[in-house]
Amino acid sequence: MPDVLHLHPTDNVCIAVRNLESGEKVTAGGKTVAVNGAIRMGHKVALAPIAIGKPILRYGQTIGFASQAVAPGDWIHTHNTTATAFERQYEYATEIPPDPTPIVGRTFQGYRRADGRAGTRNYIAIISNVNCSASVSKYLASRFDTELLKKFPNVDGILPLVHKGGCGMQFGGDDHEQLNRTLAGFAKHPNVGAYLLIGLGCETGALPYLVDSRGLVQIDGLGNSPTPTKAPILVMQDLGGTQNTIEAGLRAINDLLPRANDVRRVEIPASEIVLGLNCGGSDGNSGVTANPALGIASDMLVACGGTTVLAETSETYGAEHLLTKRSRTRAVGEKLVERIRWWEKYAAMFGARLDNNPSTGNKEGGLTTIYEKSLGAMAKAGSTALNDVVLYGEQIKSRGFVFMDTPGLDPVSVTGLVAGGCNVICFTTGRGSCFGCKPTPSIKIATNTPMYERMIGDMDLDAGVVLSKGTPLAEVGKQIFETILEVASGRKPKSEQHGIGEEEFAPWCIGPTL
Repeated sequence: MPDVLHLHPTDNVCIAVRNLESGEKVTAGGKTVAVNGAIRMGHKVALAPIAIGKPILRYGQTIGFASQAVAPGDWIHTHNTTATAFERQYEYATEIPPDPTPIVGRTFQGYRRADGRAGTRNYIAIISNVNCSASVSKYLASRFDTELLKKFPNVDGILPLVHKGGCGMQFGGDDHEQLNRTLAGFAKHPNVGAYLLIGLGCETGALPYLVDSRGLVQIDGLGNSPTPTKAPILVMQDLGGTQNTIEAGLRAINDLLPRANDVRRVEIPASEIVLGLNCGGSDGNSGVTANPALGIASDMLVACGGTTVLAETSETYGAEHLLTKRSRTRAVGEKLVERIRWWEKYAAMFGARLDNNPSTGNKEGGLTTIYEKSLGAMAKAGSTALNDVVLYGEQIKSRGFVFMDTPGLDPVSVTGLVAGGCNVICFTTGRGSCFGCKPTPSIKIATNTPMYERMIGDMDLDAGVVLSKGTPLAEVGKQIFETILEVASGRKPKSEQHGIGEEEFAPWCIGPTL
């Protein structure tokens, strides 16, 4: 393997594949330069002089501008780069990719629900609509320990979904409707065989409004009858407080358990996988190894007739113009740009800027600007046409490549993806994120081999072998695709083995607390 990577003919930087010592000579793009100081793996080396204010190019795209004169061999990072805003030319549906060659016959072993949905897990969820009922939901779930649940081997667990909101918001406002969308998405999720709703009684996010406005019903986990029944609600003030609510909840769950347990995995087409894509703790290798390899797996899933969902709008900023070109229609591309404009206004309201991202850890790993981070993150979505753009937690109805508007913060982003119906998550990480997201299994993909080996207890796949062993991206992408099918069929990734995924339920609050 080379010492550095040159990703596009027009790039004026290259990427260190290993730690480089001062004075070492590296060759890339037909040029040989001596490194001016030690440069770590994943960081950038200048290949040519770059004057103040001139663009720095990676992937053939602008990732920032020189804030001071740069000489060949210099380290390119935050000390000499600025993320000055620049105009992107939006073209709509001008480069629509051809549909991929169909992949037929691929299946997984999943749960076929009575209403036709396909699940990869089988949980009973206890959903709090407000923070005031969160403790009761957690107390109730704790009564069903591992020993007791051994009697119900087809139930993956009792899942308390609690959060810090649900009140102090405008009734019927954006925050209220978004929270309702999220809570209803989890109640309806194909990985949830049954659920229970618990509220206090006087909160703004009232349970009757949630149930009526979102059409919530309980559908028998048996799959024998699609006839819906009334959504189960427990209101603490009506029942007489904490202990009475816990006792009522125990009775309700004891009734649900045998029904949820009486379900078996069956063969289901891979076309019914809805794959959520996320990255966290990214580094300079993310856009070289794990993300493009995941993009190959995403394309394979789309070729099977399935769905892959990119998110994290604030980490698409600066690369969105590439997505608008491959939007299926002009209207789809315009929906994405509208979301970008909303984010610019939203950040400005609080005196923040979207280029405040990347995080400190991202920068340590070699990512300098939000534009660089976004270009690498976008690779997770592969190369197929963008078919739809949906709001946070909105039900995903289109097949193929879809974009969901979410923040970049991992728990909040993935909560939206799961609420939208994603039944598998793929999560790439370069710094070593230990993430889970019950009720949906999360596959952790390392971008570099040293981190994978250091954190092997949390990582499921090593995409770093693209650099450390010269393994072709296509081979790693295929490995990811096969792992998706295995995990959808019940294989537990590392986060599930550790029991991680309850604390990561984090609905996005966008409005003021009143």
